[in-house]
Amino acid sequence: MRAAMTWRVEVDAKQCMASGMCANIAPELFVLGDAHSRPVTPDIEEDERALDAADCCPAVAITVSDDEGNVIGPRP
Repeated sequence: MRAAMTWRVEVDAKQCMASGMCANIAPELFVLGDAHSRPVTPDIEEDERALDAADCCPAVAITVSDDEGNVIGPRP
């Protein structure tokens, strides 16, 4: 049995256009503010919805990294 991996979720506030896509896809992971969204917490358990949000972000402002620092989202 493999141990659960921790991922780091970041939103580039300068790139974010506050579309709300991430908060709609994963409201437990993202909060939409006045100017941009942000992760509820930057360190999360492995969660496919974080990758889905990064993939769908129209501004490509979300980055998801694994516990070794490798960028895994958005996916190519």
